[in-house]
Amino acid sequence: MSAHPLLEVTGLRIELLSGAPIVEELDLSLSAGRIVGIVGESGSGKTTTSLALLGFARPGVRIAGGSIRVAGEELVGRPEAELRRLRGRLVSYVPQDPAAALNPSIRIGDQIREVLRAHSGGGEPAEVSRALERVELPATRDFVRRFPHQLSGGQQQRVAIATALVGRPPLVVMDEPTTGLDVVTQASVLDEIQRLRRELGLAIVYVTHNLAVVSSIADEIAVMYAGRIVESGPAAIVLGSPRHPYTRGLVSSIPDFLTPRELRGIPGIAVGIGGRPPGCTFAPRCDQRRDACEVMPPPLEEIATAHRVRCLEWQRTPPLVLTPSGGASTVTATSPLLEVESLRAAHRSRSGDVVAASDISFSIARGEAVALVGESGSGKTTIGRCICGLHAPDGGRILLGGVELAPRAIERPRQARQQIQIVFQNPYDTLNPRTKIIDEIARPARILRGIGRRESLAVAAMLIEQVSLPQRLAHRFPAELSGGERQRVAIARALAAEPSLLICDEITSALDVSVQATVLELLARLRSELGLALLFISHDLGVVAHVASRALVLESGVVREQGTLGDVLERPQDDYTKRLIAAAPRL
Repeated sequence: MSAHPLLEVTGLRIELLSGAPIVEELDLSLSAGRIVGIVGESGSGKTTTSLALLGFARPGVRIAGGSIRVAGEELVGRPEAELRRLRGRLVSYVPQDPAAALNPSIRIGDQIREVLRAHSGGGEPAEVSRALERVELPATRDFVRRFPHQLSGGQQQRVAIATALVGRPPLVVMDEPTTGLDVVTQASVLDEIQRLRRELGLAIVYVTHNLAVVSSIADEIAVMYAGRIVESGPAAIVLGSPRHPYTRGLVSSIPDFLTPRELRGIPGIAVGIGGRPPGCTFAPRCDQRRDACEVMPPPLEEIATAHRVRCLEWQRTPPLVLTPSGGASTVTATSPLLEVESLRAAHRSRSGDVVAASDISFSIARGEAVALVGESGSGKTTIGRCICGLHAPDGGRILLGGVELAPRAIERPRQARQQIQIVFQNPYDTLNPRTKIIDEIARPARILRGIGRRESLAVAAMLIEQVSLPQRLAHRFPAELSGGERQRVAIARALAAEPSLLICDEITSALDVSVQATVLELLARLRSELGLALLFISHDLGVVAHVASRALVLESGVVREQGTLGDVLERPQDDYTKRLIAAAPRL
């Protein structure tokens, strides 16, 4: 670390207006040309910290103490008018969801031009072109005039990065910039981030819950839990030889697609704001705790050069041992629960029909898990929507228990709707913003199973616990939950109907690795105990290898390869499958 870091954070404290702490005792430093990854579970304070690096706090939150210096400029306590002038020139931000951050009614060229005018008074077409070319996007007139919805997810993310860089800031904060992207697009964006870091000398704070991704780009890692950094140091040391039991639990929760291993979710539930114990905040979930851990918060102790741990018992943390597993469980051949025969589906627009799926055929037995993998736009989600009756196919048949299903869900009997449930990738769009969580989960049990209100609420309470959500969230609204918490609500809501087939559309992309492991354990138990069948749509090959026994690889609506997971992932035959595997991140 250089003598004069570009970013220096000391003693940062962020709290609610009530005084309840969100982030405490946070120290962080970063030199030019380096990347630090901030990782941790939902609610750990990652995003709150990343926003504070811009001198910004959300409504109801304040930066109560400490110092944040970027290139020698102090941000804490500075007037908002001055901070607005510094944002974009001194430090910029790349959000998690570019589709929400980009103005849908303004062409992308005009959005970049507005930022240029705000920071440099420029905005000439040549400057817009250079901004797009810097992130390897076409600078053609047609592309510059496109609206955000006319771009792919990867292109939207690159536009967000281009917008963040036009003011040439020395520091860029990236909050989950690849969450939700397929592995090929994700690899492309990560390569872009690395190239820009080398060429421009950027310092980057990379906030994520994906340890496999951060291990591929970060120089240092800071692990956060309940508002404090509990371990920090060089990425290879923190991930390869973790000394805090929480870090060790995170690493043990990461699936690997080439060497399937047992996943162990961290027991217990993360403590919430206002409910943190007086001592070590991880003590209620820790097997190594002793009486002293529950009295005072432990200090962040340097145990080796640049390696710091906040744990009184770090020397007792066992070495990291990743136990191999046999991969996903297989199912004894039975009559198929679901049969898809020669399915064809298209999307219609003014410019003509776009075929999303062509001649798709496969079956799923009770208790079996079949995966659909491929890039964005390969037709995975459209196939899932056809099966649950949300998109009418243009040809082929879908049979459930040997009975052909009507094209649309509204035309199907209640029993068929109950037996097939779907969990979507974006839970915020599927949860009623005016309905409390417990009522949202209980509703399918009442409508599809015909049980009473009291019994359905009891079912909802049980499912809240099963998906590792604290009961204190039961009477909150979706907007009061994090993205990972909302996704667990959506999973619990689908399970409330007691389906025979669960369609999982990228359901783990927004989950922390520890919660992901818990959810995967739950799905495995339901498969074993109840014979629940899964159609698992995912771009995460590690998760696919842990869940599914068979996979179909899709490109542009066509099956390029299918077979057992062992054959597809270890002995791929198609060039497209090989490209997907090469792009998939590994720890």
